[in-house]
Amino acid sequence: MEQYIQLLKMGCFSREDVANLTGNIRTADSVLYSHKKKGLVVSVRRNLYAAISLETNQPVCTPYQIASNVSADSYVSHHSAFEYHGMANQVFSELYVSSSSKFNDFEFDGKHYTRILSKTTEGVKTIGKVRVTDLERTIVDSIKDFAKIGGLEELLRCLAMVTYAVEEKIIKYLNIYNSQFLWQKTGYILSCFPNMKLSEHFFEMCKKNSQKSVRYLHEELKFEKPVFSNEWGLYIPNNMMKLLDEGGESLV
Repeated sequence: MEQYIQLLKMGCFSREDVANLTGNIRTADSVLYSHKKKGLVVSVRRNLYAAISLETNQPVCTPYQIASNVSADSYVSHHSAFEYHGMANQVFSELYVSSSSKFNDFEFDGKHYTRILSKTTEGVKTIGKVRVTDLERTIVDSIKDFAKIGGLEELLRCLAMVTYAVEEKIIKYLNIYNSQFLWQKTGYILSCFPNMKLSEHFFEMCKKNSQKSVRYLHEELKFEKPVFSNEWGLYIPNNMMKLLDEGGESLV
């Protein structure tokens, strides 16, 4: 029972974590086998396990904790990070896990864990047992990949919930990614959200780093009837913010 209590405290763990508790890998294998047989431990994926609560018969760890333990450097990102920060319009069944280590996507307990290649660990913070991108990194990542993750409408709904963002952090992450197009679409999209209280200096930096390129905000616009923003050099959806209309009033 003492070993089970220790496993409960960890929540989710690897074979090596159990070996650190027991002193050797053979004993760890024996503990995992016996606890799985008793229904006290469940296999999440290869070499990742979760302790089961005797009260609820459910894993004691959250999906965010699982995502933070998939690999040595894994962390919650993109729309899932918005969810963690309480700024998502809806909770997805898909949980986005950034990591530089390769792993196959997997499903566990109603969640599909999807790997995204991590190009930097800047802006990743640890909150309790969860590693997650901070709000500003989440904003930049979500703008960068919105066409593949969640879509434009869901991105806009998340951003509408942000009341303040530290522009120095956003600039830092944009500099790390060093993408002209990312500067361009970040500047345009965030200009639609005065609720973030970003300065004119921030938007001037975005324009400067865009270098007057002409792009579509996303590829699907090529098959629609976009309008051109001369200020940002972008083809954008007609009345983009109308995507957020509720009862005829825009959220921003």
